[in-house]
Amino acid sequence: MAAGGGLRVEQRHGKARVRVGRVWRQGADGSHHFVEWNVSISLLSHCLSSYHRDDNSDIVATDTMKNTVYVKAKECGDRLSVEEFAILLGNHFCSFYPQVYTAIVNIIEKPWERVCIDGKPHLHGFKLGSENHTVEATVQKSGALTLTSGVAGLALLKTTQSGFEKFVRDKYTILPDTRERMLATEVNASWRYSYESVASIPKKELYFSEKFMEVKKVLMDTFFGPPETGVYSPSVQRTLYLMGSAVLRRFPDVASIHLKMPNIHFLPVNLSTKENPSMVKFKDDVYLPTDEPHGSIEATLSRITSKM
Repeated sequence: MAAGGGLRVEQRHGKARVRVGRVWRQGADGSHHFVEWNVSISLLSHCLSSYHRDDNSDIVATDTMKNTVYVKAKECGDRLSVEEFAILLGNHFCSFYPQVYTAIVNIIEKPWERVCIDGKPHLHGFKLGSENHTVEATVQKSGALTLTSGVAGLALLKTTQSGFEKFVRDKYTILPDTRERMLATEVNASWRYSYESVASIPKKELYFSEKFMEVKKVLMDTFFGPPETGVYSPSVQRTLYLMGSAVLRRFPDVASIHLKMPNIHFLPVNLSTKENPSMVKFKDDVYLPTDEPHGSIEATLSRITSKM
């Protein structure tokens, strides 16, 4: 934020939706590894002269940002996580350009997964999965870091062990109590790591890629419960809380987690006519899938000592 010409100016500029695919071919067994990233960059810099006057001398061109993504991807001779790539880009912009004091890098990683043929992992074949891996890295010129990872579009459903009862009732309420319903949602979760500087992040290879898979597993295991019995959900709110708190208990370096879990409804189907009053009589078997309107439930859980 700066003032000039009697006006206060808050500004940033960047490049959005830079798509890059990267293949690493040096697997010891001859296997290839592939990622596809959608990169967005936002720079906070001292370039007010471009706003106040006809002076672009401090502007880093957004086309240059785009080119930098490809150059840095090329320079990464060894596999790295999407979190590491985001930090690498942010650190580059803050260190290479004197006028840039903060870089915010958002990346969406598409879920390309190695295929198996006849039970064997294919050396260079991949299929596209469902949920995306998301990252936001905010890097300061001082080396300070805020790092958030996430999963977007994690669709989960269980056909029983869910209910909703004893909620507020008034003259507008028609929803009946139930202890037997289907529970479906599309989880969007983001968790902030406790690392506060670029220098403090773990040096273990692909650390954040492993952590992403582990966090996702904890979320899913908590949602579903044991495979033989499941676990009862009295509300989406309670399930959301149990999922978030399980992540915080399991991973000491996760400072907070935000979960957004829409309640996607599957409505019981009953059909009847005068001639056939029980054409389709619902017995927990036939449903109408809907996606709108849907319930919207979200919350942030954080350690008492962490910064929100």
